[in-house]
Amino acid sequence: MADDHFSLSDCDVIGFDLDHTLCRYKLKESCKLIYDSFAQYLVAEKGYSKDLLRVSPEEWDFCAKGLVLDLEEGNFLKLAADGTILRACHGTKLMTAEMIEEVYGENREWKHFKTISGSYGRSAKYYFYDNYFDLPGALLCAKIVDSLPMTDGQKKYDFWKDIVCAIEHNYKTTAYKGVSDLGGETTQSQEGRPGGLAGTLLPENCGTYFPSVKKDPSKYLKQCPDSVKNWIRSLKNAGKIVLLITSSHSDYCRLLCQHILGNDFEELFDVIITNALKPGFFSLVPQQRPFWTLDSDVEIDILPSLEKAGWYSQGNWVHLDELLKKMTGKPEPKVVYFGDSMRSDIFSARHYSNWETVLILEELEGGEGHEPDVTDYGSSLKKKGKYDGLQHPEVYSFSKKWGSYFADRISTMKSTQDTLTMTWCCSSIRDYSTITIPSITAIVDLPLDYKFTRFSSNNSDHDGYYPQPPAVLLTLNQEGAAA
Repeated sequence: MADDHFSLSDCDVIGFDLDHTLCRYKLKESCKLIYDSFAQYLVAEKGYSKDLLRVSPEEWDFCAKGLVLDLEEGNFLKLAADGTILRACHGTKLMTAEMIEEVYGENREWKHFKTISGSYGRSAKYYFYDNYFDLPGALLCAKIVDSLPMTDGQKKYDFWKDIVCAIEHNYKTTAYKGVSDLGGETTQSQEGRPGGLAGTLLPENCGTYFPSVKKDPSKYLKQCPDSVKNWIRSLKNAGKIVLLITSSHSDYCRLLCQHILGNDFEELFDVIITNALKPGFFSLVPQQRPFWTLDSDVEIDILPSLEKAGWYSQGNWVHLDELLKKMTGKPEPKVVYFGDSMRSDIFSARHYSNWETVLILEELEGGEGHEPDVTDYGSSLKKKGKYDGLQHPEVYSFSKKWGSYFADRISTMKSTQDTLTMTWCCSSIRDYSTITIPSITAIVDLPLDYKFTRFSSNNSDHDGYYPQPPAVLLTLNQEGAAA
């Protein structure tokens, strides 16, 4: 990967995540559905305060990607690239510099940073909020902390087990339709997105999330533009192998794809993998995560290897890689994967598989975006790509309470000077994504051999963003140059 540029024309295989990548959600409606489904369960089944059922419009501003919940302390943390705490909230309430340093010390160091930054693993001591499915849960947990004052002698919070129960209740696979025992495993509490429970006999349409989307998909899903569908077809026509790899189960995947892509969506992909259980799809060996055949959305037989294109369940990238070698006739086919989750998609595909990765980051469409000017790039309008055609940003792409996703100013008790610092999430983008774009729509009008400037040690920290870097990174670059 020594080249400073990246082109899709150089790739043999092009893979896509589904949720929040190909399938874009109406965030206002979907976030409310997720929040309500959790809150109603906690109030009805676990005895939590009915105040959780009420959310003011202003409270949604709490939702921001990239936060870490310190489960023991009940604190939400925004971290710098070195693990320093930039901002923090106890529940929904902002903590002052004095309060942060009282809990985490003068240097504001979070003790679990080295563990999470090197693996993106899950823990009983913290939770990383990585995608739009997660964010309503962040607000709910913060409101729970607000409602649970510490009692005498109590030192740590203990509500997370109830959150896991709420997740499992609302994201059960079999809540989509009743199925018989499959001998499966809990996935949503591990993977952070609608995967659900396999292996339990449940009545049809139990829970809240899946029945609601199934009943009225148009309320929650955006249609995929014809330009994107035509672009995927053009990839296949150019001889590319096209993959769909999603942690959603096959029935939910079918619902989404039929609604956003049409009933002939299967023609767009050579290989479809559902219930992939990312990041395990990348991190676990074939013996731990074999592929399964499907019959009417039910997992039937374990496969010792993949022999042909088709639709499969679960699986692992090693067996997929062997299939791709057969399909391309190349000993080392070059693969690029598009996804929205740093943990499940980008870090895992790069770290374990060494795939090229394209991060879909809607925050680039919002108030963080750098307004393009033709003087930035001479007279080349092509550089702007689809910038002018991007959809108007939705809510939740920028939080006033938490500030920029990419950088923030930090002031400590011992220093009154604010220093603009890159966030951990931003440094992860630089380290693990090849390029980062606001949506697939942003690149569909570009020629297949368009050369993107990639993130690399030879380029600046903002060169891998297309079509424009976030404005705050340009400011950070200017301040660094001045210093």
